[in-house]
Order: sequence, then C-alpha cells, then structure tokens
Amino acid sequence: MTTKDVAAGQNLDRLKENLARVEELSQRLMAAMSQKQPVNPALSGPNQELYTKAMQTYWTEAVQNPSKLLEHQIGFWGSSLKHFVEVQQTLARGKLEAPEDPGPKDRRFSNPLWDSHPYFNFIKKQYLINADTISRAVEDIEHLDDTEKRRLTYFSRQILDMMAPTNFFGTNPDALQKAVETDGESLVKGLENLVSDLEANNGELVVRLADERAFVLGENIATTPGEVVYRNKMMELIQYTPDTDQVYATPIVLFPPWINKFYILDLKEQNSFIKWVTEQGYTLFVVSWINPDPSYRDVGLEDYIEDGYLTAFREVKEITGQSEVNAVGYCIAGTTLSLTLSLMKQRGDKTVKSATFFTTLTDFSDQGEFTPFLQNDFIDGIEQEVEAKGMLPSFVMARTFSFLRSTDLIYGPAIKSYMMGETPPAFDLLYWNGDGANLPAKMAMQYLRGLCQRNEFSEGTFELMGHTLKLSDVDVPLCSVTCETDHIAAWKDCYRGVQKMGARSKTFIVSESGHIAGIVNPPSKKKYGHYTNTDLKQDAEGWMEGATFTAGSWWPRWEEWLRKRSGKKVDARKPGDSDHPTLGPAPGTYVTIKAIR
Repeated sequence: MTTKDVAAGQNLDRLKENLARVEELSQRLMAAMSQKQPVNPALSGPNQELYTKAMQTYWTEAVQNPSKLLEHQIGFWGSSLKHFVEVQQTLARGKLEAPEDPGPKDRRFSNPLWDSHPYFNFIKKQYLINADTISRAVEDIEHLDDTEKRRLTYFSRQILDMMAPTNFFGTNPDALQKAVETDGESLVKGLENLVSDLEANNGELVVRLADERAFVLGENIATTPGEVVYRNKMMELIQYTPDTDQVYATPIVLFPPWINKFYILDLKEQNSFIKWVTEQGYTLFVVSWINPDPSYRDVGLEDYIEDGYLTAFREVKEITGQSEVNAVGYCIAGTTLSLTLSLMKQRGDKTVKSATFFTTLTDFSDQGEFTPFLQNDFIDGIEQEVEAKGMLPSFVMARTFSFLRSTDLIYGPAIKSYMMGETPPAFDLLYWNGDGANLPAKMAMQYLRGLCQRNEFSEGTFELMGHTLKLSDVDVPLCSVTCETDHIAAWKDCYRGVQKMGARSKTFIVSESGHIAGIVNPPSKKKYGHYTNTDLKQDAEGWMEGATFTAGSWWPRWEEWLRKRSGKKVDARKPGDSDHPTLGPAPGTYVTIKAIR
C-alpha cells in the first residue's frame, strides 16, 4: 500500500467521523431549538408601524419632490453600473484580479482577498454601495419627527450590519480558506459551538464571547483579599483587607451597577481599581448585589436605597466608628446614589461627605443611542416580559447593549465561533460581560418609565419613599468621571445632569475611551488620558473646547481630590468587628449566582 493510499484512507476515516459528528450535532441542534420560548414581538425587532410610516413619508415626498427619488435612483444605478464596468474592464485584460480599490477601509474586510480577488471585491463594493444608498435615503427623509427618524436610522443600520457579506459562509474568504485548510474540520467545530450556545441558553442564540472555563471567581479573577462583613436580601457588603499600615479615617463605600457584577473593578491585580484603592491607603467597602430571581418581582428602587445604600452606610459607620463616608456610584448605581442623596438631604442626613459618579446619567432629556428602546412600544414589551416573568432577564439587557455595537459584539464573535470554529478567547473582560444579572420587575419599570422616559428626577417630580426627589438636592462635594466615547452614558448627557446638581464644589472629568475601558484605566498602562475644566457653566461643547488634556489615567487625579475629603490617617482596619463577624472571603457568594431565564 502506497503513502498515497494511506493518506486517502485517513481522509476517508476523518470524513466518516465528521459525518457522524454532524449527525449527532444536528439532533442536538433540533433538541436545543425546541426549548426556545415564544418571542415577544415587541422585543424582537423594529415595529412594522415605524417602517410603514417611513415608507409613506418617503413616497409622499417622492410625489411632491420627484427629483429627490430620481437623485437616489440615479446615484445608486450609476454607482452600480460604474462598479460593474470596472470589473468587466479588468477581467477583459485576461487577469484574475480586482480593479483598484482606493475607497475607505472597513475592518470587516481586512482579508487581502477583499481587495485583490475580483469575486470578493465585487461583492464588497456592491454591499458598500447598497449600504450607502440606504443610509442616504433614510437621512434624506423629511417630515418624520426626530425620534422616529432616530429609530429608523438605528433599525436600518441593524439590517445593513446583518446583511454584510462577512456574515455568510459563501461570501466570507476567511471562513472559506479555513474550511479548505482544515478539510472541513472548522465547520464541524463551528456547529459544535453553535449547538453548545443554544443548549446553554434554552434555544436562544446568545453568542458566547469568552471561554467560561478559563476563569474561576476568587482564584484568577476577583482576587483582591477581603471579607463579607454583612449580608441581607439585597446585597453582600465586602470590606477589603488594607494594603497599608495606616489608612485615611473616612471610609469609601462603592456601589457598582446591578445590571452587571461588581468585579469589573477587580478583574486582575494589574487592572483592579479595588486593589489600587486599597494600595493608596483607604478603607474600602464594596456592595455586591444579589442576582434577582422571580421572587424579587416587587422589589423597587426604594428597596435598593433602603436595604442597599442606607444600610451599607449604617453598617460601615458602625464598623469604622466614623460618622461620615465617601460614596462612589457606577452607572445605574450612580443614578441611584443621586436619588439617595436627594432623600438624605430632605431627611437631614449628612452621612455622605462626598460623592463620586462613574458614567452616571441623571438627566435623560436626550435619550441618545437608546432612543429606539425607550419608546412606548418597546417599553410596553418590556412591561409584558417582566409581568410574565417577575424580572427582566439579563439577556434582554445584554442583547440591547450588544446591538448598539452589533459588528463587534454579535456578528464578529459569531463569525469566529460558528464559521471559523474557533474557541472563544480566555478574555476576562468578555467573561465578565457574559456574566449578567437580572433586574426585578418593579425596579426595571420605575427606572425605564419614571427616570428614562419621563425624566422625572431631573424635572424634580420623581416620587419615592414619601418624598419628591430632585436632582438639585444633590449638594455634597462631587466628582463625576465620564468617558469620551461612551455609547451607554454619553459624557455630554452626564455633564448636563451634573450642571443641574446643587453642589457648590463640582469636579468633572472626561476620560478617553468608552464605558468600561475609560473607567478601568490603571495608571500603569499609560493608555488613555483625560480632560478637565473647572468651568461648568458652559455647554458641553464649550467645556471640552476649553478643557486641558492630561496624558495617563484619571485615577491619581481622583485620589488627590478624595484625599482632601478623607480626614487624617489612622491605624489600618481589619475587616469586620465583634458585631460584624466575617461571613466568608471576597468576592462573596452573591456574585457567583448565575442569571436565570
């Protein structure tokens, strides 16, 4: 038997194995899909009424102003014809090559074949022509109010992103090359990844972003030493072990968002904000929120304030013997810290010495990129969902955020996992991103209706706990840290809220980068800089125009600001006391609770 015969036999055996795997995976695929719950139409995509209204408006304008429609059509057909002629001329020269491609680069088309191969180049250029035409048509629609136009723009962009040729096996050169190089093994592995993701999510397609087996909380992620010193139905209170012999007298109480887990601030030692704070000589307490199940249906913002914020303040004061604390709130936890400060102001409670807000929205008058999701039809769908389930499942929020950056967080990972057969990376940030949390039904609707839709806190009409809470009541010295490219809490919107706060002392910082990277920006990396300006009387554009840029992390600047409000040094405090025996090591038990559907 020749070497060639042996190789052929091995290839045949491999083919048989792959066919058997495909058959088994196909059965698992069908079983997984059968678990999928019926889709709530209001949450599954754009409202048909929106497209109908847009089309009516477009054709009405076409009748009244036919030159506009003609311009779109001539532009589209002219570009397509020019593109086709260029390809024909190039092929007529007898060479299998693409015409010159001087256009702007799109990182989806990074494979050289998109530029050099006539087939892929033709597909890419025609897609970009189609996308540009549709975008221009939407942009040129008049007589559609701003909100509806924003929604139409968003949903049109989603369709264009979904239809990119990179998302289809037959028009993705990377996937085709990988399939040839691996004799189809990449496709089988891709099917395995697809089936695994469906099985893990009850038939719902949620692309796994990270290798979940690579991380264990408390072992190689969320490892800063500390102890749980208090626990109730809403939160575990973690006191971190001091890193210095002496600490500042006034403790810090940090409230992370409960949409996600707190350990975004404690991923690894080298980028852990929590670790860094203890190294600067502070007593740090961090709240780890419960991951709610349907039994938390009637839990509202008042419960987060009473059993979270106010309780944490009380326990921290008892443990440290201090009458004041410095409070920090991140994202929605910063919004709720603002509510709490308004309540405390009206009650005459002066516990909070200073407040720091990370990427915190308090004025929702401009809904920005979330406009499509904050209209009544979508919120009505959310309300139906939470009424049925008692909670807003984490995947709804995760999917919403992901579609704001669908190429990076949906299609890109899906291509690598399902078409290329690659194992998701062992990336701590993406692991955290996939470790979501549910929201209680009542709290979700209070937030979406009262704060986001009606902007009641900024307007001074938000009713809670027997008080009318007002943004202007927030009068403690404050520092607001925002992020330049944040698509969740745009810095200009955060700035507008800070301007309405009643504090005399306000520090406003804009960090480079986005919602996460701009905050988790340790000085050691020397990666992103930040902007500062003490004049907060101007509008956002004026503030930035007059701002000073500083290279490097904002962390040291914030620490310098906080130090002035933290009192004298005292002997370092061990976690807990006789009345607060430790209940287990950090990161605690609540953080390990996985979101349920």
